[in-house]
Amino acid sequence: MSRLGGIRRSGWFWSVLLFLSGVSTQLPAEGEWEITPESEQALQLGLEWLRANQGKDGNWTSNDLGLVAMGALAFMSDGHAPGRGKFGNSTKKALDFVIDRARPSGLLNVSNAQRDMYNHGLATFVLGQAHGTTTTTDRRLNRVLDRALQLIASTQCEDGGWDYHARRRRAGHDLSLVVMQAKALRSAMDSGLEVPPEVVEAAIQCVRQHYAPANGQRSAPEVEQMKGPGQFTYTKGGGGGTDAMAAAGVVCLQEFGQYDDWRIVKNMDVMTAHIQELPVAKTRDGKMPFDAYTLYYVGQALYQVGGPNWRDNYPKLRDYLVKSQIRDPDNPARHGSWRDVGARGGGRVGGRPGELYGTAVACFILAIPNRYLPILQEGRIAEFRDRDE
Repeated sequence: MSRLGGIRRSGWFWSVLLFLSGVSTQLPAEGEWEITPESEQALQLGLEWLRANQGKDGNWTSNDLGLVAMGALAFMSDGHAPGRGKFGNSTKKALDFVIDRARPSGLLNVSNAQRDMYNHGLATFVLGQAHGTTTTTDRRLNRVLDRALQLIASTQCEDGGWDYHARRRRAGHDLSLVVMQAKALRSAMDSGLEVPPEVVEAAIQCVRQHYAPANGQRSAPEVEQMKGPGQFTYTKGGGGGTDAMAAAGVVCLQEFGQYDDWRIVKNMDVMTAHIQELPVAKTRDGKMPFDAYTLYYVGQALYQVGGPNWRDNYPKLRDYLVKSQIRDPDNPARHGSWRDVGARGGGRVGGRPGELYGTAVACFILAIPNRYLPILQEGRIAEFRDRDE
């Protein structure tokens, strides 16, 4: 199967993925430790803000297709499908904004080319989730999604990573680009599409090359690296050891079925230590426990790994969001929103797009326990190299 023509309907999908349907059905929350009346109210206020402040074209004064797609994801995470449910029209408008702007090459980016694969990976992931949450066939969505996935395969660099620009080079740029495409590829599999195994295998190796032991001995044998602390970093050289990259590496390995990789525990230790150190939100200033980008991956890493990591840490993220949400009923432009600013600073998106980003991510985190999205209902995929071809 060629790299360019390798996205197709999967014959093995149903036998290796413990997922009962291509259509999303809710798996119930485990109890009030996951969802509280206060978190549900905050979620609904956030979704109301997204609907009230959405532009007539379906965006939020932003042409970044990744950010607009995040708005759609927030609605879908609460069980709203395009054209169905309380926020169905808003969901459809946001998805249509993305679909209508897909380029003939399959690229989902109409802003600066430096954001090609950021916006493309995020938008492709959301379209894959939309594909898995509807019972109707949307030929436009299918066509755009197929081309988008083929572009991810064709632009993978020789080292298994991706560049900021939609182009194939000798080496990819950093881990933040790999995680975007990893989620897009897994979303495709959740929707019944097959991904070329060579793309997945190369990406897995690339992710592992971004792991750095705390003692700096990157060239030490793996058995030695396993003995001490370490984490995933932004670059292969060990730079940029942030919570965002720790979470991104974990999410990549989980999406690619590497559930028992020893690096996951190391990075969960890094993240959970920082979560437990979070201050208590005291003001409704719209700040988040982490900036939107970091929170998006930290929340998913906790959920995917599950167990004590999820149970002991998710409530802290949830309760921080509940207590920091802006409440100003007399000002609909702010009431129910969050900003792309974390408790310790950070965040890169300002203005209305930053409010879109922060609010969409916050809603997504608060809605995770609803388990509406296919990506949140998945079973474990068998090792890719052991599957039937």
